[in-house]
Amino acid sequence: MPTITVPDGTEIYYKDWGSGQPVVFSHGWPLCADAWEAQMMLMASNGYRAIGHDRRGHGRSSQPWGGNEMDTYADDLAALIETLDLTDIILVGHSTGGGEVTRYIGRHGTGRVAKAVLVGAVPPLMLKTDANPGGLPIDVFDGLRAGSLADRSQLYKDLASGPFFGFNRPGAKVSQGLIDSFWLQGMMAGHKGTYDCIKAFSETDFTEDLKKFDVPTLILHGDDDQIVPIDASGRASAKLVRNATLKVYPGGAHALMDTARDELNADLLAFAGA
Repeated sequence: MPTITVPDGTEIYYKDWGSGQPVVFSHGWPLCADAWEAQMMLMASNGYRAIGHDRRGHGRSSQPWGGNEMDTYADDLAALIETLDLTDIILVGHSTGGGEVTRYIGRHGTGRVAKAVLVGAVPPLMLKTDANPGGLPIDVFDGLRAGSLADRSQLYKDLASGPFFGFNRPGAKVSQGLIDSFWLQGMMAGHKGTYDCIKAFSETDFTEDLKKFDVPTLILHGDDDQIVPIDASGRASAKLVRNATLKVYPGGAHALMDTARDELNADLLAFAGA
């Protein structure tokens, strides 16, 4: 398997398809690069080089005890980009991966980046605070941690069969295949890494990182996202990123790359080629 080794010895797995301008995909929790497989196929089939990595503690990458926080996630992404010597990159991040992309730009700048896409992404801040009253209360994330410790296999099944894909909504067309894929990807990940990642995606404040964006940025978010509510995330990010374009998917769930695949694929291709 293709991997790079970052300074603390962690091996980061990646897949690298096609040739052309690089499009680098960062996945959500508790998944892996396979969550982006439809979009990677799309871009690699249309003259782009599609690259997706498994975050440390997830998928086929190493499962270190430490480093499961946003600064290190961003530095791992930087190591991948620098090792492959990628330039003129289109960075694409979903959910936690949107936080990873945002922190990468905050820490490493946009010298190698041409454009950015945030899909159902966690920035600026998921947690409800006095300064962020639209966020989610800490009890929500404590509940995820408790569920992870008690029976994380069942937690992943419950998330996949319910709010992640919006399968708990009346009239939803439920896909057992998507539920199974979510569970499988989650169980490939390490227990410690996924547990720590809950704090990373919920309590990291990306406000200052978003202010450093100086490349064309597309923000895609469903207005029925039950995992990362749009008002405190997509809409708030669009106000912080200079000249960002926000597209709202009416009735859209969190996993837009699957539940609104055709529309998202068209939007991604159009933005990449603009």
